[in-house]
Amino acid sequence: MFRIGYRTAKTAVGTAIAIMVAQWIGLENYVSAGIITILCIQNTQKKSLKAAWSRFLACLIAMGFSTLFFELFLYHPIIIGLLLLFFIPTTVMANVKEGIVTSIVIILHIYSAGNVTIELLRDELGIIIIGIGIALVMNLYMPSVENKLVEYLESIEANFNRIFCEIINYLRTNEGDWDGREITETERLIQEAKSLAFKDVENHFIRHENLYYHYFKMREKQFEIIQRLLPIVTSISLNIEQGRMIADFIEDLKAHIHRGNTALIYLKKLYDMKIEFEQMELPQSREEFEARAALLQFVNEMEQYLLIKSSFKGIRKKKKHGKNQIEVN
Repeated sequence: MFRIGYRTAKTAVGTAIAIMVAQWIGLENYVSAGIITILCIQNTQKKSLKAAWSRFLACLIAMGFSTLFFELFLYHPIIIGLLLLFFIPTTVMANVKEGIVTSIVIILHIYSAGNVTIELLRDELGIIIIGIGIALVMNLYMPSVENKLVEYLESIEANFNRIFCEIINYLRTNEGDWDGREITETERLIQEAKSLAFKDVENHFIRHENLYYHYFKMREKQFEIIQRLLPIVTSISLNIEQGRMIADFIEDLKAHIHRGNTALIYLKKLYDMKIEFEQMELPQSREEFEARAALLQFVNEMEQYLLIKSSFKGIRKKKKHGKNQIEVN
């Protein structure tokens, strides 16, 4: 399906504006302002700012090298090659290698002019400033991804709930016909959500962290524990009281899988249940011993699961002026 994204639209509009402004001012190579705008528009504001700085500094270096090499030697293709032998390592050392392509455009402009003048350097500087400036202005707008992040959050929580339902069913019946689809789906959702949350951080100059990113990292760590829990559960072949107690605990826990933080409550419940296990009669058979050992391992893993959540502040929605806002709780 044909679709025009916001970055494509910004690139098209920004390129046209840059060329028009450069042409209106009367710059000689005004079309190149559009090329610089295209190169500087990135998918995040921080990347755009970094690209703009790299290209600006690299272009200034290129103007200096061009003046030195062409005026000191001569205007010849061999000199361009010689210039690049020194120019490219210099931009790499200055950590502005992103600006190499843009700078070569400036170098070729000066070469084509056949003579370095103040007017020529002023025009080239004008092209650089207009191209970079328009790109930065266009990149001031970045669409909000919060709704998409909330969608990921809800999908991951729903999958956790579904996985726990299957664990509960097996602990109570020692039977199950689950296809495990939620496992691969959750892994994919977490990776996509983390990537989007990090991109959101890159679109805010004064924000260095993102609560959603920390949330998805937390869920990733919990998911690793869930993946360890599954083979433990399926290794239990005996239906015993401790298994049913754990199933009841998980039943209660899964009803509270959300962006808030109730982990301390469930850590206390888990601790009380472990104390109760210790006061129960010893296993009467090898099979029961193995089942209870597996369940104890399960409980220990669940403790780690809850400890991970307890270190997270939590996210909840707050209604304000008719709009949803996210806040820490």
